[in-house]
Amino acid sequence: MHTTVTGERGSGEVARWRLKQLVDSGFPPPLASAVAKDVRYDLHALIELVERGCPCHLAIRILAPLDQRDAA
Repeated sequence: MHTTVTGERGSGEVARWRLKQLVDSGFPPPLASAVAKDVRYDLHALIELVERGCPCHLAIRILAPLDQRDAA
């Protein structure tokens, strides 16, 4: 799993909201928790893929952010 990106004020509240949205969309809680804390993931795109029938784990792999070293 990727590193957590936080540091903005209210990031805990945002992470809790993102976690709820993911769990409500069918993501297993442990997986949703890890993804919710990483703001590089597009929450709406993840949920849309799952709503279209994509398994949660695959949606996360498809939308995984590139590491800086991978982008070069």
